[in-house]
Amino acid sequence: MADTTAAWEPVPRSRTFELVLARVEEQILAGNLRVGDRLPPERELVEMLGVSRAAVREALRVLEAQGVLRSRVGTGPESGTVIAAMPDAGLTQLLRLHIALANFPMDDVVEARATLERASARLAAGLVAGGGLDRIREPLLRMDDPALPREQFNDFDTEFHVAIAEAGGNRLMADMTVAVRNAVRHTLLTVFNRLEDDWERVAARLRAEHHAIYEAIAAGDVDAAGDLVEAHVRGFHQDIVKTVLGDSGSAGA
Repeated sequence: MADTTAAWEPVPRSRTFELVLARVEEQILAGNLRVGDRLPPERELVEMLGVSRAAVREALRVLEAQGVLRSRVGTGPESGTVIAAMPDAGLTQLLRLHIALANFPMDDVVEARATLERASARLAAGLVAGGGLDRIREPLLRMDDPALPREQFNDFDTEFHVAIAEAGGNRLMADMTVAVRNAVRHTLLTVFNRLEDDWERVAARLRAEHHAIYEAIAAGDVDAAGDLVEAHVRGFHQDIVKTVLGDSGSAGA
């Protein structure tokens, strides 16, 4: 563990636990705390930062809930509060909630989706192996069932896009894609449920576009894969989402 003592400084007492959070974040960003390092004991943090034990405990609880810290019970060298690598699920959950709560304009979300998914599809086409193709194809085939309820159709739609992102091999890009796609899941389901006579036509369109994207990825056609998925994302929102929801939709809709 790096020597962090000299860098810890007392913090002002207003909004104390948030300022304790900031001090811990500073240590991580400066490289003084890395995955597997232990934080100083609680009593030492209280002394170094000049705050109450309650403020330290609250800050540590927040960081643990975020997946940044984990506690090891005991008295040995492995015990204490340890810096953890944030699990992918934790990161995507935080991103998803922030996207949904911020109520970003739908046009902003579509632009982000189109950019991310175009890059992911290109990567997948260049790198995908048998296992990756299987994970993309499985939800694709399930969506072909004409009797599939709309909620399950939406779930498999999400799985299809997530599988492409994960097949691209870029973990950060995949997590961001998953977060953005899941943030609009409720909005898309709302659109599906409001479609009446047009549902079969829309479902057929989505199936056809998904199959074309899959075939381009399976063929290793990088350019086609990127072009098709971008056109799919933009076209669906322009032609269908805006028609159903109007121009005022947001990611939190």
